[in-house]
Amino acid sequence: MCKGLSHLPSSCLEKAKEMRVKLSHLAENHHKQKTQDGKILQDLETLLNNKGGLLAFRGFLRSEFSEENLEFWLACEQYRVSPTNLQKIKAISIYNQFINPDAPLEVNLDAETREALLSVMDTPCTDTFNKAQQRIYSLMAKDSFPRFLRSHHCI
Repeated sequence: MCKGLSHLPSSCLEKAKEMRVKLSHLAENHHKQKTQDGKILQDLETLLNNKGGLLAFRGFLRSEFSEENLEFWLACEQYRVSPTNLQKIKAISIYNQFINPDAPLEVNLDAETREALLSVMDTPCTDTFNKAQQRIYSLMAKDSFPRFLRSHHCI
């Protein structure tokens, strides 16, 4: 049935070789991406700094109705790099959205951290939310992230 490749025109053989090289490059790139994805899943920090990982994690949290921690963490990241003249407005917005006991996306912070934040809302600075952000990060790392790794959202 199969007479081998020798009966094919040389132009077809050349095309086949080109396709083989391209396919091997695609396979290699796919393997590299899988390795990178594996690295993404090793720790929360890497995941949060990767657009695809962040989107998948956000989708997972949304499916569990618990995206407020991630949204708070992201708001703190944006706040940290905001111009000084906008910090007070942004700080109040973050406080009202995430910290205030009546906040629509209230995050789980201890009373001491909440009170400390309330006391500096009149004069916020770049690191105003650092302690609260770190507590929420730890919560995500210990609770949400391991569940994400076991979910179907994690590819």
